[in-house]
Amino acid sequence: MARFLFAVIISLMPMTVTAKSIVVLGDSISAGYGIEVAQGWVTLLQAKLDEQGEGHIIHNESISGDTTAGGLARIDQALTLHKPDVVIIELGANDGLRGLSPLLIKNNLAEISHRAQQTGAKVLLLSMKIPPNYGKRYINLFYNIYPQLATELHIPYLPFIMEDVALSKDMMQQDGLHPNAQGQPFIAEKVWPQLLPLLK
Repeated sequence: MARFLFAVIISLMPMTVTAKSIVVLGDSISAGYGIEVAQGWVTLLQAKLDEQGEGHIIHNESISGDTTAGGLARIDQALTLHKPDVVIIELGANDGLRGLSPLLIKNNLAEISHRAQQTGAKVLLLSMKIPPNYGKRYINLFYNIYPQLATELHIPYLPFIMEDVALSKDMMQQDGLHPNAQGQPFIAEKVWPQLLPLLK
């Protein structure tokens, strides 16, 4: 009987070892604003992971309207609760829409990344863009935050995750800021190849 139990435990060990915990720390784009949660790109990404059969679990810690300061205030709790192997950060757009200092945004994102890395988690940064009415100088300063951080912190980043969605009326909600259900698969497909290497 003892040998049987030992064999069962050993057979389960690979699943325990390979299973990864993933945290998505984001705002309304990741929280599924204006659509059913099941239609959101985070849920679609979980479905793709389920197909792999590795037992990866995504914990969506995204809140509509959240800023980088809000993410920084929440990251420690998320790290303690979920002990993630990977942290996907999708924040900054709301800071930009409020015209906050690019340096402040960058510092907040850097600190979130540092805290995740200190626990041994890998970080994936998803960059965002803001409307053109904020002026070319501010827009450039804002968008450059992400590649700069990626270089400085040696982390992968994904250029504007809504690149193929934002300019399509068929994929956007009426507010012109949030993708609808049709746009979600395109976002998931952009994140997927960036996430896979981090799970190995």
